[in-house]
Amino acid sequence: MARSKADARRTPLNRDRVLATAIALADSDGIEAVNMRRLSQELGVVPMALYKHVANKDELLDAMVDTVVTEIDPPDPNLPWRNAIRSRILSARAMLLRHPWARRVMESRTAPTPAVLAYMDSTIATFTAGGLSVDLTHHVMHALGSRIFGFTQELYADPADADQEIPAAAAAQLAEAYPHIAAVAASRPHDEHSVVGTGCDDQFEFEFTLDLLLDGVERLHRQGWNSSGHGHHKA
Repeated sequence: MARSKADARRTPLNRDRVLATAIALADSDGIEAVNMRRLSQELGVVPMALYKHVANKDELLDAMVDTVVTEIDPPDPNLPWRNAIRSRILSARAMLLRHPWARRVMESRTAPTPAVLAYMDSTIATFTAGGLSVDLTHHVMHALGSRIFGFTQELYADPADADQEIPAAAAAQLAEAYPHIAAVAASRPHDEHSVVGTGCDDQFEFEFTLDLLLDGVERLHRQGWNSSGHGHHKA
């Protein structure tokens, strides 16, 4: 460890190195561990040295998000729009699973960072390049919501909640009172590592819902759907 700290002090400090170290720290110890003092210790520099590369912690967090968002695969112009969108969303999901802290930071920002905006813009461009109208694309982006970044609210439920064991007697009472819920819950083999809920397969549930949404979008696109005349208020 002493050697690595010495090597760190000999390596010139730059913005990329600061961000890479901050991301590695967040990946290993959680976003709560990332602060200027701890980061300076990891880099083997005094805290004030960091401020030459990031103005404050907010700028650091924004830059960390922008860095990991660039890990999402670029859109493939050779794929049909549906395949391209699906592939890219699953790439976004893989990125967030590598960096689980990023979702919380993205949600805490008052405005999207440049890389997040660029990703959203290119996603919209993939839809419109595939022939979808701007009108339909507007509503599709609402429907997909956070799913375009690879997560949903239930995906990041507290794993501790999913791991709670229900006593057999209580489980039997619940099954008797709510037989249809019990039947659905028992319909698939259990995934003990699920964070969606006991018995659910995270990846399967994510892709299943994504495919349902994209199938519906494709159907509306083929029908030439538009929002006018549907009696709904536009967002």
